[in-house]
Amino acid sequence: MNLPLVIQDLVNAQNSFNSTHFADCFSETAVVFDEGKNYTGKAEIRNWIEKASKEYKAVMKPISFEGDFKNASLKAEVSGTFPGSPLVLTYNFELEAEHIQSLEIH
Repeated sequence: MNLPLVIQDLVNAQNSFNSTHFADCFSETAVVFDEGKNYTGKAEIRNWIEKASKEYKAVMKPISFEGDFKNASLKAEVSGTFPGSPLVLTYNFELEAEHIQSLEIH
């Protein structure tokens, strides 16, 4: 599957539980929406994914991708130590330059 580099980097960072590299995929003003909460800015995103990775040990397996280098949607099978694992989640991205500006996870 041919993903934009920043999204491939995000998947790789998630799967290696590297919260710093994960956060580096985002712009300084980026927003992530997950489980009813917003996380704004690289530091808050890094703290969110670090805590989630420790708690759930979630890894992503991309299933499908639609979009371009501005708006994109990734479906991925996510497995880990959370109830209902594995789940298929949709990641909706707004990309800006070489970074993610926003991410909504459903």
